[in-house]
Amino acid sequence: MNDEIPCQKDPQLTERIEQFSEVLKTQAHRLDPFGMTEQDFYDSGIFEGSIQRVRGQISASMGEKKTFVKHILNHMQDGGFIQEWIEAGGSNRHDYSVTLNDGKIAAIELKGCLDGNNTNISARPPHANEFIVWSVCQNKGADPRHNVWSGIHTRFSADIIAEEKRVDGVVVWDWLCGTAARVCPKIAGREDRISEVGPYRLPPPCIYLFPGTIPSPRNNPNPRPQNINDVGILYAMHRCFGGDENELNKAHFEAAMNGVDLVRTTKIVRDGRIRRESKPTPIRRS
Repeated sequence: MNDEIPCQKDPQLTERIEQFSEVLKTQAHRLDPFGMTEQDFYDSGIFEGSIQRVRGQISASMGEKKTFVKHILNHMQDGGFIQEWIEAGGSNRHDYSVTLNDGKIAAIELKGCLDGNNTNISARPPHANEFIVWSVCQNKGADPRHNVWSGIHTRFSADIIAEEKRVDGVVVWDWLCGTAARVCPKIAGREDRISEVGPYRLPPPCIYLFPGTIPSPRNNPNPRPQNINDVGILYAMHRCFGGDENELNKAHFEAAMNGVDLVRTTKIVRDGRIRRESKPTPIRRS
């Protein structure tokens, strides 16, 4: 069973994207405002250049992500779930610092869909008691199940074990959650579970709890994932937005040696059931 995240991409949307992309590739010359022949239009590079420019504009925009996060953190502060928060600034390798109600500091690194190389670019700041990654995926056509597994197994587990990075957990949550592009079973027939925050109508977040210590083949091969109340920022989100205990995901990372290879096994457990488990996978580092 591969339901490492309960929501999934709408298969009809995937089919329509594929159909429209074929139409776009073969009929784009009909939109040409320059009076070129069909052959000249496609030979000129206008089509490919335009596609790359639009793609770059969508990927590079952080404005909408920051607006979303600002609404969420302000809502949590207004509700008394956190004390305060600040943006970390461009010189830091994390994006937000949150002061929790017990005075501890949680650092947040904002990422995209978790399937890219920049997923690994982050650093736990020395002042932080907790460090989490928040996935905000703007791509309506992205497959959340593929992306979550890619991020947690392919990237985070390898980084945590090989580089000894301490990451307390991941939250996967944005304004597309619960829409037709990313149907959420948590709110199926449950309008009471939707939180209205500014312009957004949101289901509870998808939370993944990581071990609190670094897996090591000899000394700490299979540390247990933390509980929700061990990670204050995730606990605050969970309570503020009406999460249920049976919706929490626990990520198990087991480290071992296979000959000379360092390998890891990743397992995601939700509501007492294994949702996905890898085979022992070598960690390759250049």
